[in-house]
Amino acid sequence: MSKILVIDDERAIRNTLKDILEYEKFQVDLAENAYSALVFIKANSYDVVLCDIKMPEMDGLELLPHLVENQPDVPVVMISGHGNIDTAVEAIKKGAYDFIEKPLDLNRLLITIRNALEKSSLVSETKTLRKKIGSKYTIVGESPPIRKIFDMTDKVAPTDARVMITGANGTGKELVARRLHELSNRAKGPFVEVNCAAIPSELIESELFGHEKGAFTSAVKQRKGKFEQAEGGTLFLDEIGDMSLSAQAKVLRALQENEISRVGGDKAIKVDVRVITATNKDLNKEIDKGNFREDLYHRLSVIIIHVPSLNERLEDIPVLADYFIEQICSEYGMPIKTISQEAISELQKINWTGNIREFRNVIERLIILCGNEINGDDVLNFAQPLK
Repeated sequence: MSKILVIDDERAIRNTLKDILEYEKFQVDLAENAYSALVFIKANSYDVVLCDIKMPEMDGLELLPHLVENQPDVPVVMISGHGNIDTAVEAIKKGAYDFIEKPLDLNRLLITIRNALEKSSLVSETKTLRKKIGSKYTIVGESPPIRKIFDMTDKVAPTDARVMITGANGTGKELVARRLHELSNRAKGPFVEVNCAAIPSELIESELFGHEKGAFTSAVKQRKGKFEQAEGGTLFLDEIGDMSLSAQAKVLRALQENEISRVGGDKAIKVDVRVITATNKDLNKEIDKGNFREDLYHRLSVIIIHVPSLNERLEDIPVLADYFIEQICSEYGMPIKTISQEAISELQKINWTGNIREFRNVIERLIILCGNEINGDDVLNFAQPLK
């Protein structure tokens, strides 16, 4: 049941609104002045606030900033019999959701309240989604190698320096890239990811730089590439070691001149993009083999951040286990399970060749197959893939 706070110094209006709103199945609290309203707003959570403007001592426009400060996501609808356009504009500027004149039109009031409730619902859903997305990209750990990564990203993120992230598959290189973006001055811009290993070599140039209509058989219309899509933000080139030499040459030119040309076009397009790369390969060896351009390597590796394997930070397993248990149980809508110290000890004995990705899969398997507490025998029985 949605909860509404009505603030008005006239008892008749308060009681009338209470009767109407309760008939519409809303839960209603009444405040006779601004000071009473502040007590309510600090002690309760509301879905909508209806606030009169003309009140003694502190009027509604003076009260409005306090309401917004205490519950910033709650729509405040201002009501007044003495209002005009200037008053309405001032109320909206101070954070009001809407403004309604007295005498109140019942239909308009109810429609405004329902629209405000929809806004509250959307804000709540957006926060939940952001929380889920944010938790998906959280770097978890307290070990010295992880603390070193935190220190490095904190120092490097505010600059536009190009960063190369190295480490084995499943260690969390993308998480480091996203942290660099989120802490940078480009955080409000896009974060565009390209998995160079997943795109066929003949398509990688079109993917990165876009193409003009008719550039090749299937190019039926013009298409912007990832460099243009990442304008003002960050372009993350994952598995850069798998990029073809011809694409490497074009990336080098883009980095040198801050401009690109679409496939099939000759127009130079200026781009403002920070490039972060990641690889699980030893690029120095790839350079020796002729698979990677040395000049591009030096352009990309102004800063190198190495992400350790899970085997190199076994002391993080307890906090990782708790983190994934809470996350996975929440996703499945089940009570949070516990894990014994014996189970943690057994997890620390495993050779984690798949790193964090493998570890999360094992925790998910244990959550599904075990009881309320995951113990050492559970790890011995279920940590390996079932046969």
